[in-house]
Amino acid sequence: MIRSMTGYGRGVSRDQGKEFLVEIKSVNHRYSDIFVKLPKHLSFLEDRVRETAGKNLSRGKIDIYITYTDTGEDSKVVLLDEPLVSAYIRALNELRDRFGLKDDISVSLVSRFPDVLRVEKAEEDEEKLWELLKRALDEAIDSLVRMRENEGAKLKDDLLNKTVYIDSIISEIASRAPEVVKEYRKRLESRIRELIDQQPVDETRIAMEVAIFADRCSIDEELTRLRSHISQMRQAFELEEPVGRKLDFLVQEMNREINTIGSKANDLFISKCVVELKSEMEKIREQVQNIE
Repeated sequence: MIRSMTGYGRGVSRDQGKEFLVEIKSVNHRYSDIFVKLPKHLSFLEDRVRETAGKNLSRGKIDIYITYTDTGEDSKVVLLDEPLVSAYIRALNELRDRFGLKDDISVSLVSRFPDVLRVEKAEEDEEKLWELLKRALDEAIDSLVRMRENEGAKLKDDLLNKTVYIDSIISEIASRAPEVVKEYRKRLESRIRELIDQQPVDETRIAMEVAIFADRCSIDEELTRLRSHISQMRQAFELEEPVGRKLDFLVQEMNREINTIGSKANDLFISKCVVELKSEMEKIREQVQNIE
């Protein structure tokens, strides 16, 4: 199945006040390039995210944005700095004794001193976090893949139509090719007769010249290979695996054969057909650049 490399996917997962939002955007790229952006304190999950995405998305520039919120009751903890509290109390007792002050040390007083109490995020279970994140990540990937497949189906239809048109041009070239040799023979005979004032023509010499010309401008092999490449391209459309690189290679080979036909063609009609083939192949090349 053909997949485009362009798409967008979104996934959300929630549990006990915790929520992950995953957004994935992808565009065409020659290789696989995965970028992951997630909160700094969750960076230990990046490798798992990258590995999961890589198993499902084999090609493209893929940007994954992860947002995490935690509003659960156990999301934060209040920590007491006991050594600091002890130091504050010792200092207060010393102050009291030295200056004969009233002893009014209380919890409310000490708790207001700097850094006695601090609020931090509660330590979280890495595996539970990953399970929650993976649900959102899988949903986003599935959504992205569906969009890629829908776009891929459109690309497939368009490419199939273009191969049908290319086939028709190849058939026209194949029909015209034998006539090129025949017309060359006629021109050659006419030219020779003009040069030797209607004297008998050496048919053996003409046949030899025509054979040399026919061999030099023969495009049978190129047409055969071109048809073979088109057949392979159509077969690739039905494979259940990424075929973008294979199609890219086939396009290069098809262009090579078309260029060879153009260099051998000693005929205006075939030259026009070659121009049309190149135009269609450029359109196919642009489409193939966006296939996974």
